[in-house]
Amino acid sequence: MRMGPPPGALNDKFKEPLPKNIKEVPDYIKRVVFGFFSRLIYILRLVWETNHWILLIMMLLSLLSGLLPVWGAYINSEILNKLVIAYNINVLGAQGVDISEALKAIAFLLILRFIQMLLTKVVSSVNTGVTRITGELVVNHIKLKIMNKAKDIDVARFDIPEFYEKFENASREADHRPIQIIDSVFTILSTAISLISFIAILWFISPLVPLLLIIMSIPSAIINFIYRKKNVNYMRFRSKDRREMAYFSDLLTNKDMVKEIRLFGLSTTLINKFKAIFKHYFSGLKKRIINEQLWHIGLSIISTAINTLLFFYIASQVGTSGFEVGDASLYTGALSTIATSVATIIARTAIVYEGTLFINNMIDFMKEKKSVIPLNPKNPEKLSHGKHIIEFKNVSFRYPATERLVLKNINLTIREGETLVLVGLNGAGKTTLIKLLTRLYDPSEGVILLDGKDIRSYEPEELYKIFGIIFQDFGKYAVSVKENIAFGDIEKEIDMQNIEKAAKESGADRFIDPMPDKYETPLMRIFEENGTELSIGQWQKLAISRAFYGESDILILDEPTASLDAIAEQEIFSQFDALRKDKTTIFVSHRLSSATIASKIVVLDGGVISEEGTHSELMAKRGTYHKLFTTQAKRYFESVNKEDF
Repeated sequence: MRMGPPPGALNDKFKEPLPKNIKEVPDYIKRVVFGFFSRLIYILRLVWETNHWILLIMMLLSLLSGLLPVWGAYINSEILNKLVIAYNINVLGAQGVDISEALKAIAFLLILRFIQMLLTKVVSSVNTGVTRITGELVVNHIKLKIMNKAKDIDVARFDIPEFYEKFENASREADHRPIQIIDSVFTILSTAISLISFIAILWFISPLVPLLLIIMSIPSAIINFIYRKKNVNYMRFRSKDRREMAYFSDLLTNKDMVKEIRLFGLSTTLINKFKAIFKHYFSGLKKRIINEQLWHIGLSIISTAINTLLFFYIASQVGTSGFEVGDASLYTGALSTIATSVATIIARTAIVYEGTLFINNMIDFMKEKKSVIPLNPKNPEKLSHGKHIIEFKNVSFRYPATERLVLKNINLTIREGETLVLVGLNGAGKTTLIKLLTRLYDPSEGVILLDGKDIRSYEPEELYKIFGIIFQDFGKYAVSVKENIAFGDIEKEIDMQNIEKAAKESGADRFIDPMPDKYETPLMRIFEENGTELSIGQWQKLAISRAFYGESDILILDEPTASLDAIAEQEIFSQFDALRKDKTTIFVSHRLSSATIASKIVVLDGGVISEEGTHSELMAKRGTYHKLFTTQAKRYFESVNKEDF
């Protein structure tokens, strides 16, 4: 298996170009800082969109969280000072001070300390609750944004691996990144308030003390930011590895695959593939983690030694510089708090920085442009319902990011009321032609006309409404039977009479009626205990019911009966022939018996139209269609003869 480039060869498209000389450094810093704050503002805007009060409450809580520790430290120092006074009176017999006054002062300070501790716990609990509620709301908001964006993205984008990378990255980060960033931002705010307050306290001893602590933090900050960027680059670069691991993991828990995997004994092979990819993925990640922590250990040794010297300096000032014991407690507490606060700010800023880099995934995804739009978006052509004429003129098509033409110079007219059957071997381009007709894709060359106008002139959503289509990879939805059928025309209210009529026309009523809950029966045992599993043939009949339920102008059936037996297939085609009411109908089928009812047969061979005509005309030509039809018919007769024998 190809594992991708070596860990050192990180993809340059994920990196901010480094400055080549000293003159470029200011621009580089400007780009990095501007990028950081623009991404941060994007995240704050997401939270603001979710609910305005969230930011306001979190800001108030941050203010209280920043001031309460300072208040507590000051009260503690005053309590200690009063206790020293009381000790001097009681034990050492100090004169001139009333012990009762000292005890009253201590009692008052203890009440203040109680209030401060209570407020701290209340603020902490409220903050935790707000953060959890915010997390749920923001995640829901972002997932809805991604879902709404996904429904508008061109189908062609789903054929490009880079798109899946963006989609996977955006979806993965939506669960935790934004609220993690917001929480860190407000933690930085509250910590900064405490930090500034304690710096002001230490300033009275010496301005150099807080300055030295801040200078000591710079190397740690640099290491944090360097490795956060390395981590983001690595995670992006290894997106393919994570998707492969998720794929092999999901295979072993996929209920539709479990039978084949067990019978072929594939479990161990798939697990080994997962382990091999993880080993390669983890080796580069582990190296980065170890290197980062070694740097931090070295810096911690240096900062601890300097902090110890500063503690000694403050202790030496007690008595000699007029410091009281409580003052020394306040100053040493400030020293510890500043060191902790700086470390917290650095760590949280690194989290925010890393998070904003990951949020680029979502920003890139949300910037995806839709190209399947009307030629004149402000004034699209009006689309009338009824009979239609379709013309392919010199249409060629290649899938995105590929060079091979799947369809080549297709010229085809489908007249109103015709029944067209597309015939050809696998890979001939039949389904691709249907995708172009329904404008899930646009041609690479040529034009498709609907009623004499470029199909791109119409609003895509309006265009889709004229088609009633069943693809060979039809949808199986874990909802009720009724809803599965009603999805055929989602815009009209569910009409049980029409639901039952559509089921009867497709033959689905034969397995629906015996169900205990009939049309209310939930399908697939994913969510409901009484969910029912259908066979592939039953699912196909349900999908055909959707086509009968919808009131479309053009019926398109792409291998709609592949999982049905020959008798059931013939019943379906007979039903369609009776029900289509002069509608234009397009069939794609490998069973050529269905082609005999067609008013036109088109044979696709290697992406080109090799033959076109009725069944009798093409049989008379004795070309590709004749060969396919007689070969298939011969196989059926041989099968019947063997059974008779």
